[in-house]
Amino acid sequence: MSVDGNGTRETGQPVAAGWDTYWHGAGGGAAFSRGGTNHPLVLSFWDDFFRKVRDDYARPRMADIASGSGAVVDCARSALDGAPAQFTCVDISGSAIDALVKRLPDVRGVVADARDISLESESYDIVTSQFGIEYAGLDAIGEIARLPASGGRLALLLHHRHGGIYRQCAASLDAIRTMQAAGFVPRAITMFEAGFAACRGESRAAYQAAARNLNPAVREMESIMRKYGTEVADGTIVRLYKDVATIHSRLPNYEPSEVLGWLQGMQTELEAYAERMASMCDAAIDADTFAGLRDKLQSWGYAIDRADALENISTGVPLGWALIATREL
Repeated sequence: MSVDGNGTRETGQPVAAGWDTYWHGAGGGAAFSRGGTNHPLVLSFWDDFFRKVRDDYARPRMADIASGSGAVVDCARSALDGAPAQFTCVDISGSAIDALVKRLPDVRGVVADARDISLESESYDIVTSQFGIEYAGLDAIGEIARLPASGGRLALLLHHRHGGIYRQCAASLDAIRTMQAAGFVPRAITMFEAGFAACRGESRAAYQAAARNLNPAVREMESIMRKYGTEVADGTIVRLYKDVATIHSRLPNYEPSEVLGWLQGMQTELEAYAERMASMCDAAIDADTFAGLRDKLQSWGYAIDRADALENISTGVPLGWALIATREL
């Protein structure tokens, strides 16, 4: 499936529903939980890369794989400072591509699985991927490596197992799974159902019992926030905790269908969020695997320009793996 600069679409590759739903809701905005797109280290990495290579190509043809909201293209356009360039963005999410080409109508958008990219081999000067290609599995590296032309550059940022983003995702996953195991949302639904019934004049006994049944899950939520802080899971835990408490304190002022619909929707969203966190953790690469990828690229005719951890100097914690290579002439 492709979307050109005018927003036209063709049928094509299937879409990963979880990420498609995420990008539809995100409206194309960058999110740290997707991969640290706004982190200063990431922005600095791309700015430095594009400024170093911008004089090597008169009109660079660039393909960005697993583009998401188009953060890498934004960095490229800024560093190229208005120089003519051709941009192609590939993502498995149609919602991501729709939002991207709507925001950047001169970009060609392609909806495709990174393991089977419908782009011509050796047809790009610059090929990039930021915390994305590894989700498709390590075999996808071979697919992306066929795209640069002779003398072309391949620049990748990859999830680092036990790095900063990995730790954040693992903590968020554990927090959500712990909350789910405690049954906070279904117990809150039961309590509100009984509470709204009591507001209509029915017996308060069921409401009081449901409120008591929610208390252990409330204590578990508080334990999660003490353990991981209120920012865990992008602040979802603390917002849910506070919103339930606020609604409970002013129950007669709320419309039952809206409150119950919101909580039922939250159950679905929380499961999708947990799945995204799990996929991020699963995609993270250890040092041995990263070294193997570097060696594979060399065997495929690439000269390695950089292959190391993108590390926060002040903390010593790696954010991700940085890999830059040039396809030899």
